[in-house]
Formats: sequence, C-alpha cells, structure tokens
Amino acid sequence: MASVAWAVLKVLLLLPTQTWSPVGAGNPPDCDAPLASALPRSSFSSSSELSSSHGPGFSRLNRRDGAGGWTPLVSNKYQWLQIDLGERMEVTAVATQGGYGSSDWVTSYLLMFSDGGRNWKQYRREESIWGFPGNTNADSVVHYRLQPPFEARFLRFLPLAWNPRGRIGMRIEVYGCAYKSEVVYFDGQSALLYRLDKKPLKPIRDVISLKFKAMQSNGILLHREGQHGNHITLELIKGKLVFFLNSGNAKLPSTIAPVTLTLGSLLDDQHWHSVLIELLDTQVNFTVDKHTHHFQAKGDSSYLDLNFEISFGGIPTPGRSRAFRRKSFHGCLENLYYNGVDVTELAKKHKPQILMMGNVSFSCPQPQTVPVTFLSSRSYLALPGNSGEDKVSVTFQFRTWNRAGHLLFGELRRGSGSFVLFLKDGKLKLSLFQPGQSPRNVTAGAGLNDGQWHSVSFSAKWSHMNVVVDDDTAVQPLVAVLIDSGDTYYFGDAAWTVVQHGGPDAVTLRGAPSGHPRSAVSFAYAAGAGQLRSAVNLAERCEQRLALRCGTARRPDSRDGTPLSWWVGRTNETHTSWGGSLPDAQKCTCGLEGNCIDSQYYCNCDAGRNEWTSDTIVLSQKEHLPVTQIVMTDAGRPHSEAAYTLGPLLCRGDQSFWNSASFNTETSYLHFPAFHGELTADVCFFFKTTVSSGVFMENLGITDFIRIELRAPTEVTFSFDVGNGPCEVTVQSPTPFNDNQWHHVRAERNVKGASLQVDQLPQKMQPAPADGHVRLQLNSQLFIGGTATRQRGFLGCIRSLQLNGVALDLEERATVTPGVEPGCAGHCSTYGHLCRNGGRCREKRRGVTCDCAFSAYDGPFCSNEISAYFATGSSMTYHFQEHYTLSENSSSLVSSLHRDVTLTREMITLSFRTTRTPSLLLYVSSFYEEYLSVILANNGSLQIRYKLDRHQNPDAFTFDFKNMADGQLHQVKINREEAVVMVEVNQSTKKQVILSSGTEFNAVKSLILGKVLEAAGADPDTRRAATSGFTGCLSAVRFGRAAPLKAALRPSGPSRVTVRGHVAPMARCAAGAASGSPARELAPRLAGGAGRSGPADEGEPLVNADRRDSAVIGGVIAVVIFILLCITAIAIRIYQQRKLRKENESKVSKKEEC
Repeated sequence: MASVAWAVLKVLLLLPTQTWSPVGAGNPPDCDAPLASALPRSSFSSSSELSSSHGPGFSRLNRRDGAGGWTPLVSNKYQWLQIDLGERMEVTAVATQGGYGSSDWVTSYLLMFSDGGRNWKQYRREESIWGFPGNTNADSVVHYRLQPPFEARFLRFLPLAWNPRGRIGMRIEVYGCAYKSEVVYFDGQSALLYRLDKKPLKPIRDVISLKFKAMQSNGILLHREGQHGNHITLELIKGKLVFFLNSGNAKLPSTIAPVTLTLGSLLDDQHWHSVLIELLDTQVNFTVDKHTHHFQAKGDSSYLDLNFEISFGGIPTPGRSRAFRRKSFHGCLENLYYNGVDVTELAKKHKPQILMMGNVSFSCPQPQTVPVTFLSSRSYLALPGNSGEDKVSVTFQFRTWNRAGHLLFGELRRGSGSFVLFLKDGKLKLSLFQPGQSPRNVTAGAGLNDGQWHSVSFSAKWSHMNVVVDDDTAVQPLVAVLIDSGDTYYFGDAAWTVVQHGGPDAVTLRGAPSGHPRSAVSFAYAAGAGQLRSAVNLAERCEQRLALRCGTARRPDSRDGTPLSWWVGRTNETHTSWGGSLPDAQKCTCGLEGNCIDSQYYCNCDAGRNEWTSDTIVLSQKEHLPVTQIVMTDAGRPHSEAAYTLGPLLCRGDQSFWNSASFNTETSYLHFPAFHGELTADVCFFFKTTVSSGVFMENLGITDFIRIELRAPTEVTFSFDVGNGPCEVTVQSPTPFNDNQWHHVRAERNVKGASLQVDQLPQKMQPAPADGHVRLQLNSQLFIGGTATRQRGFLGCIRSLQLNGVALDLEERATVTPGVEPGCAGHCSTYGHLCRNGGRCREKRRGVTCDCAFSAYDGPFCSNEISAYFATGSSMTYHFQEHYTLSENSSSLVSSLHRDVTLTREMITLSFRTTRTPSLLLYVSSFYEEYLSVILANNGSLQIRYKLDRHQNPDAFTFDFKNMADGQLHQVKINREEAVVMVEVNQSTKKQVILSSGTEFNAVKSLILGKVLEAAGADPDTRRAATSGFTGCLSAVRFGRAAPLKAALRPSGPSRVTVRGHVAPMARCAAGAASGSPARELAPRLAGGAGRSGPADEGEPLVNADRRDSAVIGGVIAVVIFILLCITAIAIRIYQQRKLRKENESKVSKKEEC
C-alpha cells in the first residue's frame, strides 16, 4: 500500500501546474480593469485618418466626441489603430464598437501586440488562427476574453472586413491589470550561478519556471550537473528549445541512453516564450508555450542526483563541464523562479547565493533590428537607396523555407542598369544587368532555405561586385563602368504562392474487409474559400502533389468497376482521375506516360507486388483544386499497406497580366458595371497604339465623371469631376506614346488629390480643394476603349486593367463584343529583349515564349548555361553532314553536291576555363582539308588559324590579351564576314584581322571539342594542341546554328554527336572548381582510358559513354577493395606468426632457467 500511495502522490505532484511565480499563478480576479479609457489622446495612433475629427484619439469605447470614432482615409486591409498603454500590462480582454451614429463598423479584425512598438506578434485564438469577430452595427459593444491572456505595452487592431455599405469605423477598449516583471539580461558572454541551500532533505520535486526572449538562435538557458557527469541542460539550438537529460554514470546499464527532447521552433523571434520544467525522481514534465511533454527517464532514483548549484545563461564553470563548450545565451530571462524562489530578485540584491559573471543587467533592451514578414508572393517593401552614390551597398538578414524567390531588386541611375538578388535551389544568386553587356552573375551559399537566419552583404563598385552570405564570399569582375546607385530598393516578390493545409503530414493505410473505407481524410487550408478561389482563378498554373508508397496494394477497382479511391476538390465534386488524366480515366502519371512497372495497370501501386512501390501524382486541373478530402477503400486484401502525403497547393503566374483586348474600330468598346470609387479610385493598365488620340476609359454620372485618354501623341490625361468642377492631370513625354510599344498607366484619385504616372516618367499630382466635395458618384456603365457617344474611341490594345486592385476580364467580354478581339499581337516588339543568347521571341496569345532551338543556352529565356567538363583525352564530335542526309540510292553527283555547301560567314561563341597548355578549344574540319582551329599556346595566349584554301598556308593570328589558362572563366566570340574576322574576348577586348587564304569555308564536315585523333593537313601548332586536347570546362559553344554541347546534353532529335572518354555535364563553368583542382583531376585518372581501347574507340553516344565510365569506376573500386582485403589478411597472418614465435621463445627461456 505504501508503494501505491507513493505512486499516486508522484502522479498528483506532476499534474500540470502553473508556475511558482506569484504573478504567473493565474490572473487575479480583478484583472479586468479598463486600460484605454484613461489614456491621453497622444497614446492613440493610426495608419491614416479620414479627417481631423475621425482621428485615433476619438476611438475610446462609448465616446461621442469628434466624429464618434476612428475612420481611416481609405478603407482597405492596410489600415490599423494602435494603443500605447505606457508600460507592459497584463491584457485579458478587448472590446470593439463602430463609429457613433454611422454606417461604419468593422466585422472582423486581427490583434497584434508588441513590447517596443516595432516588433509585432499576432495574437492567435486557441480555436482559430484567423481574426476576431467584430460588430454588426455601429453602437453595440462586442467583448472578447483572451484565453490565454498576454503581456504587452502596445496593441494594434487591423481591420479585415467591414460593413460593405459603409467604411471602417472603430471604438475600442482594452481590459487587464498591472504586470510584475523581474528581468535579467545576458549579452552572450555572461552567466548567473545560483547556489542552493544544502539542506539534509532534498525537495520532493524541483520546479523551474521562466520566460525568455532570444536575440540569437543558439545559447544555453540553464545547466545543472552532478558528481558523476550526470546533468540537465536547457539549450536553444537553431531556434528550437532542446532539453538534455544525461546520467553520465558509467556504472549504470548501457541501455540507459541520454534523453533529448525538442519543443518549439522559431523561438528566436525576439518575443517572450514561457518554459516550465518539473522534476520528480525520474519523472519529468517539460512545457514550452503551453505545449507539454511528459516522460520518465530510465534508471534508479540516483539518476537525477544533482549538485546544489544551477547556472543560467551559460556554463560559468568550464573546468567541470569540458563537454559543454556551447554558446552562451544572448537575450532576456523574465520571472525566473526555482522552487518558488525569485532568482532574479536575489541577484538584484547581490545575495551571497548568487554569483554573476560577465555583463549581467536587469533591464531588457529593445532590439535594434526589426524583422519584416512577406505574407504573399505579391508582397514587397520599397526602401530609399543612396541616390547618386558611385557604388551599391546593401546588407540584410533573411530566413525562409522557400527554395526560390526574389529578395532584392534595384535600378541604377542614368540608365546604367539594374540588379536582382534572388534564391534559386536554396542558393543566393545575384545578376547585374548593364546596357550593352551580358548579365553578370554571382552565386554564394547553399541550403539557405533551412528556416534559419542568414546574413547577406552585397556591394558593386567600378570594376567588381561582391556577395557575402554568412561566411561564403563570391566576387565577379566587371567591365570598368560607373555604378550610380538608384533611388529605391525593392525587397520580396517570390516565384510561387504556397498554401499549406492543416491535415496530417502522412496517412498510413492497412487492409480492411472488402468495400470498407480504409481512410477518409479531410484537408483544411490556411486561407478562406474566397481567398482560395481568387488565388486559383488568377494563377496561370496551380498544382498539388500526392506522394504514394504502397506494399501489396489494392487493385484499381472492384469487380463491378466501382472506383476504390477518389478525391474531392474545392467545389465538393468527386474525382477518380489522378495525375492530370482525363475524368474517369483512373490513371496515375505513370499510366499516362506509359512507364508503370507493370504494363497491365495504370498505377504502380495497382500491381499488387510483394514489394514497396511508389507513385508521384501531380494534380493540375486547377478548376478543381485544392484537394479537400481523399477517400480510399479496400478490395479485400488484408495484408496490403500504403502511405500517402498530400503536398501544399502551389500556384504561380498572374493570368490578369496578359489579359488583353484589341480595339479595331473607333466605335467599338467594352462595357462593364459602374465603377464604385466614391472616395478612392485606383486605375492601372497597359496600352499600345499607333494612333494619335483615343479614350481608354470613361464612366459618367449625373454631373460627375472619370476619364483617362490619350489626348495627343505625347500626352496622357486623367480627368474627373466630383462636383467641384472638372479637374485634369496630364503627363507629357519627350517621345511619342503611339510607337506600338507597351506603356503603363497608373491613375489615382482620393479625398486629398489626384495623381497620374505613365511608365517611368515623373508623377504628376493635383491637390483637392480644401472644402470641396469628395465623393465620386457614377451611375452609368463603365466604357473601356470608347465612350458613351461612340466618339474618340481607342484603336489599339489594352492589357492588365485593374480597378481598385480588381482585374477586369477583358478577354471574356471581348469574345461577345463586335469590333473587339480577345488578346493582342506584337508582344515581342516590347518583350523580345528578354530572349537572350540568340533565342528567338515567339508570339503567344497570352504573352511571349523564347525559342532556344538555335541558341547554345536553354531555359525560359535562353539564359541557362549548358556546360561540360572534359577529362584528359576526351573529345566530342559534332557531325554537320547530318543536316544533309541523302537516301542510299542517291547518285554520286548529288552526293558530291551536298559536300560543296560553302560558308562565307559564321558566328562562333564559346566559354572555357582551364589550366592546361597547349589546349585545343575548337576544331572545325572540311572534306577539302580546310579547317578552323582555336587553341591556347604554351604561354596561354589565344591563337586562331583559318585555312580556307588547301593549296595555301593557313592564316595564323595570335592574340596576346593575357594568359588565358589561369583557371578563370573566359568568353571568346569570333565573327567572320568573308575575309574580315572580328575577335572579342571577355566581352571587352576586340581585334580585327584580314584573311589571305580565302573567303569561303567549303564542305564543312565536323566540329570537334577536346582531343583530335586525326588532323591531316593541319599546321604543327594545331597538331600539337590537337594531340593534347582540352582538359577543363567548356560552355555556350556555338558555330552558326549548331550547338554541340546542347545537342549532346539536351538531345531533341537524332544524335549527331559522338563522345570519347569522360565528358560530364556541369551546372555552370563559372561555378565549378578550377580544372586543375584535385576533385576535377580525379575523374580523368579513373576514366581516362575508357576512350582508348576496344570498340569504344570508335565513338558512341554520350549516355553510353557515361555507363562505360561508371563500369570502369566500379571495376577500379572492386580491385582496390580486393587489394585492401589481401593486405589485411597478410598483415593478420604476419601478426599471428610473430606472436607465436614470441610465445615459443618465452617457453624456451623458462626451460633454460630451470
């Protein structure tokens, strides 16, 4: 009975309790006093105000002074109302009310709080992550008690929705009481040691409670250890709180392993977080921010036999804990209690139990840096730059889980270019664009999408740009030009919109009786139905991935053909198609592509094999997304098992950006319902035209109106009347707008005035009269591209029209309107420059696409470099005659004609990096013993040889720009027009030479990169370089329309490339190691012989060369392992013989002694 009673007592003692802090023992019964009613008006602030009588100082609950509440200038989601309570208070409830005697009230809102008014945190209700319910009329009061309460000095109310027939209007009250706070600050190099009373009887349980605010993501919060190395440690590691419990006693059984618990994430957000640790014998409760983990450590009661001292903020006794050389805590601890003792109070009074080391203070400083959160892919932050500086310099920190997205964009002054800093595949990339120059790119860092803070420093000046990410530095030389810093830097703009669901991370399924549900899982999303519908409808593409793993899975349907699995979309419709297949096709992606592991089935998991298989299913029919439920049943296979994971909803692109209409007659127009812009009218669109005038938009009222028009070839005018007489704002351009190029217009009007901006021209503004009318009252239809009188209509295209942020579907209306056609032609005239490196712009109905067929690059804009590493002795041959393939029965005359195709001009580009000389960069041969060779001589100089007449010596030219075998990336561009050859190196140095051997390159045969086996008729220097070949990285190789590396690494038709030796694709030559580095030299030593023996010497496609190299590498590894095993066996044998010899000698010596 005693043992049972003790067990019951332990359970009772470990039941969840409040902290030992007197202020943390629960809210006092009277902690509901109004806190805002007695504050002065200066304690209230807001984002804006409609007038001086609608200011935030009139927002107290039940007050009628002023206009009877706060109303912002514009009612939108960017407004806020803020209260300064003067000091940190315990806040237990809030109340809201609308504007007195008005139609202005808020129906839902968010609540934010902060200690210093800069770093804000959203209060999240336990039952919902969204906002608070607001009011339904202007005068009733809606109270909401906060569970749990919070402590803060500043509160901010953010309206989410309001009365659609009125505006935002708020009166508020905050309830609570004073909050007692004892704070201690550690600077990252300090600690506090608390020596406990050495009482003969230890307490039944130990309780430690505290709050912490971290300035850095790593640091020791507390540590206590025993005599035998046993210890408990609470440590912040990468923003997560980790609790270590270690016996450290070698006498304990080996099965007793150290205990490590991790709770929380992103706890280094500079907000307060609460911690409670309860120890009773070997039982432990660990609580972080109301999340509790219970566990029992293995071992006897001496397991937690700890010393009579505990340290906070670090470990001040390194002599005792050599294994704990960890970072000390940088931040603040609040209300630190150990078994009811206020440790901070003892420290402030310099009690003898406390030993302070380093800089320990008793006030918590406010952070000097404030984080900014980008909530969507369209969010951005515009900050002023150092205009006129001769350099660009930016430093910041970021953290994210996204692999891709824009971080920073800026334009340089005087048209000197722009720069973009962005994430791609978790790496930081910087692109600098300058007129007349190819983009300069720098890459630094890796795995930066780990959710941790990373420091970035970027600078560009005169002849170089520099990027530092954490400790990784990348430098890129520049053409020596003036860098003139711009006016504004833009942060944000990611590539994808990601909407997470709140469903399980993974769902495991096991067999059940036939026809019974195995699983029916619903998925809710962190966005409302309207938000999801809007995001999906506006996106160009949305998708959701389902990863499915199965073992001995079900058949695709039951015997009667009834589907056994389906999913439900946002419209509550059931779908049995998977992976983008047609409705009711019941096919996975492998069934559509025809590569399932069993051709009898359309999904890998349907094969029912006794092994684990997998399917990756991409659901891309965006009109049905996102997935809200997945249901799976069983066909009576009791041993089947499967698991699936549903990914987030991914959407990209903006359909409204290319939504356009073409107006073909002056009397044609599109009409929409009247524009409701009573107090705010924000209109933006693109246009292009060849006519001198025309009306873009017009909406009339009884006397009021709004109109935007092209009044003259160089003038755009925004005019309106709200009852004060017509008002006009005009932007004039030094160049005509009717140049058939796209131009952007943004017109805005509110109660303070109007503004108009076209392209990047200076914005024109017109203030509103002080005491005039403010409401724009329109009651007729909105006309786009024309007027109600059908005069002065617009001829041309209008695109991406938005009114107060709402996109109008021009294409849908144009399909049913005479004289107007959906879509616009001629996008390439404006956006064709986006296609780089020889890519051709192709028109689409909605935008443009880049055709990279004749470019040495690929990617959406023909800007992705195609590179390959050439090992020693390797080569790649591109056969030109494949362009002129003849039938087998062609006559010899015709066969000879196709060899007589001549070239009088060619454009050649290539980039390389190597440290080997001599090297052959490129060799082009002819059926008539004519050739072109580009080589690096022994001294690293560039040499070009043209032999265009087999009866003459070649023209040889040496370009002593520098030693180009320096391991750096170099670009070479050769442009021949008959006898004139222009050579450009590294996009800067140019030289022109004249050929004397001829002007026609006859019967071109092949282009060779790397080692040339036969160079008949070539000069001695070319033969010497051909024998040596090329070792290093080659990229962007192009000869006319032929791109050899692209043909080999990105094949799109019959192979015209033969590869010998080891040629491996690389991401970018500029990002790779120097060719002389050990990592790069290892590959040719292992695979170098693959191209010099047996049938492989005849050449084969690149894919087979890779397999051959893999086989050789595998054989080498097998031989090495075999040799090591032999050596080990011999060594063991020798050791045994020596040991036996010593034992025999010992026995002999003993006998002699006897």
